[in-house]
Amino acid sequence: MKIVLAPDSFKESMTAKETCIAIEKGFKKVISNLECIHVPMADGGEGTTQSLVDATNGKFYTVEVMGPLGEKRDARFGILGDGKTAILEMAAASGLELVPKEKRDATITTTYGTGELIKAALSKNVETILIGIGGSATNDGGAGMVQALGGKLLDKDGNEIGFGGGELSKLDRIDISNLDNRLKDVKIIVACDVQNPLTGPTGASHIFGKQKGANEEQRELLDKNLKHYAKIIRRDIGKDVENIPGAGAAGGLGAGLMAFLSAELKKGVDIVVEYSKLEEKLQGADLIITGEGSIDGQTRFGKTPYGVAKTAQKYNIPV
Repeated sequence: MKIVLAPDSFKESMTAKETCIAIEKGFKKVISNLECIHVPMADGGEGTTQSLVDATNGKFYTVEVMGPLGEKRDARFGILGDGKTAILEMAAASGLELVPKEKRDATITTTYGTGELIKAALSKNVETILIGIGGSATNDGGAGMVQALGGKLLDKDGNEIGFGGGELSKLDRIDISNLDNRLKDVKIIVACDVQNPLTGPTGASHIFGKQKGANEEQRELLDKNLKHYAKIIRRDIGKDVENIPGAGAAGGLGAGLMAFLSAELKKGVDIVVEYSKLEEKLQGADLIITGEGSIDGQTRFGKTPYGVAKTAQKYNIPV
């Protein structure tokens, strides 16, 4: 009998890999001649890097980056088993969990550290970079990320603007002539499950600003600043990203990644299914076991068990 074990992590309890090991142990107590194939899964959110590195026998690297408030901190990224694909999560460098509640201020937090993580991944001569953008502390439209990669965001006097969404009102001109050259040869794929545009009532600032410490007045200001930012991007880069679904993800990092790095936004679980080679691994399986910390109303909107079940359905394998 062949069983494929394809769970997500069980938050705060087990990684997806540990979950696979525990499930196999249980099955082997009752069925001795059993082949268990481990495919640690994720949905693009927290734990995706861990799951894909585990699923492909990849490797982790740790680098020092700038945190959301400008502090130094360690963040890690992975290289998948193929040696050509890097994976990182913006939350590792610019995540909300890195900022104590009393210090949360979406007008000053920056994605600079995420840019530094991308730069570190580029140094591994990869062909593709997968980026998970959930759990951000920021609302700067990816401005800090671009600055870390060599782009210049200049005010009317030709000086670099400061960090954070509050500074975007000073933006007068964008110069990407010194943007890291290696980006031209690398495909950027972003795990993004939200459909929010960059600005407006359903945009980054109004929908996600509150949890990042922005009061109503600050949310208005941040939204106005992102509108201004989008206008300068249109004029100087020739890309209109303001209303693209997903542009408002991670405080507008979705927009920044599309505008400056020509990133492609995809559903997180679809990326994991592809790069873990789940379809290939479930050929000839009699049964698939999946799971996550809690199966609830959100599961059918692209969480791991739903993605696994949809994949298995193509081959008529029970889940």
